[in-house]
Amino acid sequence: MTHPPKSSAAPPGAGPGMPAAPAVPPRQVPPRPATAPAARRTAFAEGVDAVRAAATTEPGRLRIIGAVLALLVVAFGAVTAWQSSERAAAADDVLHRSQPLSSGAADIYRSLADANTAASSGFLAGGQETAASRDRYEKDIRTAAAGLVTAAANAEPGSPSEATVARLNTLLPEYKGLIERARTYNRQGYPVGGAYLRYANEKMQREMLPAAESLHTTENQRLRSDYGDATPYPWAAVALGVLALAALAWAMHRTYRRTNRLLNQGLAAATAATAVALLWLLVGHTVARSGLDGSYEHGVRSLNVLQDARIASLKARGNENLSLVARGAETVTVGGRTYDAYYYDFDRDLSVLGKGLGQAGRLADDRAGSAPVEEAEASMKVWKQRHAAARTEDENGNYQQALDKVIGTKDATGACFDSVDGSLRRAIAHEQGEFRQAAGDGRDAMTGLPAGAAVLTVLGAAAALAGIGRRLSEYR
Repeated sequence: MTHPPKSSAAPPGAGPGMPAAPAVPPRQVPPRPATAPAARRTAFAEGVDAVRAAATTEPGRLRIIGAVLALLVVAFGAVTAWQSSERAAAADDVLHRSQPLSSGAADIYRSLADANTAASSGFLAGGQETAASRDRYEKDIRTAAAGLVTAAANAEPGSPSEATVARLNTLLPEYKGLIERARTYNRQGYPVGGAYLRYANEKMQREMLPAAESLHTTENQRLRSDYGDATPYPWAAVALGVLALAALAWAMHRTYRRTNRLLNQGLAAATAATAVALLWLLVGHTVARSGLDGSYEHGVRSLNVLQDARIASLKARGNENLSLVARGAETVTVGGRTYDAYYYDFDRDLSVLGKGLGQAGRLADDRAGSAPVEEAEASMKVWKQRHAAARTEDENGNYQQALDKVIGTKDATGACFDSVDGSLRRAIAHEQGEFRQAAGDGRDAMTGLPAGAAVLTVLGAAAALAGIGRRLSEYR
């Protein structure tokens, strides 16, 4: 056996006196950098991860489905309650606030115009003024004053309506003072009484009636605004209801495919409750909208036309009386021709009355509404004929004969005016009843809907959770 020689000899090239090989320095290991702490995750991100992890298992998926179903059903109920409450409140405002205020503003206008007419009729009678004529004037002034109190109580601070009411409250006593002076001088036989009456009429026609008309316009705008809030369809609630039903139907179909069970009682109950709430919403709002639209078309529109026609008749009667008071002192030039100012205004007002009665007849939807309008039209035709005869007498210088044909007890225009005014009063009362009936039906159609929808959808959400819980119990 051969062994390598054992020797302690130095390596080649290393001899005595030769320098030793340099030592190799140890390798320097660089220090490892410190690890930065992990950034803290948000609660939302952790929640997303938890949901994602839960969705990988069937129990987790069922819990997510149950939560979504309950959320959709409750959201549908909340939005339904909110939107139906707003529309019910607006419908109630239409019935009990804005329309009565609009009618009240029209009554202010009518009372002022009627007071002016009664004052001129009493002036023509002179010392023979009847107690009925005087009482009518005083009643109109009281009605106008009471209407202004109501309008002031309902006007918003700083609004144009408040300023208009304040102006009318200032002008009303001024007008009444002028009328009293006219009466005093007229009884004493002083011609200046006619000047005071014409000045009072000018104040009424140029300041008071335009202010009352402005108040009526403002209240009509408020009424239209309330109608605009009460009638739109609750599309957000309807969309959520349809979405909730679609989600419930999908959940039931999914359960059937995975279990071959035809019916999940909880999901079926939730679907039924949601469907009932949605059907209640659709039917209730459709009926309410129909009633409110009917109250506007067959109530408010007719009322506005009839009130304008009645005001035109009052103004025509006042101008007819003043034409005899002025005795040609007031003229107006139109198209190069000169007319008696009051006769010219009378013709214009009677034309407005005729157009208004024609429109009111077309808007009337039953015999009870059209009959008074037809009576007013017949009386207006007789009024025109008698007025033409009275004007002929006046233009021929027969003042007393003209006066008898205007304020006399037989075949006078005053009887025609009273007939027109009475017919219009009955027509307005009928249309007011039509409005209250239709608007009340519209408002009542939404009675109980907000609370009922809330209860149904809460029960539906609970039933959906119970149905999903039944499925979860199978995995325990």
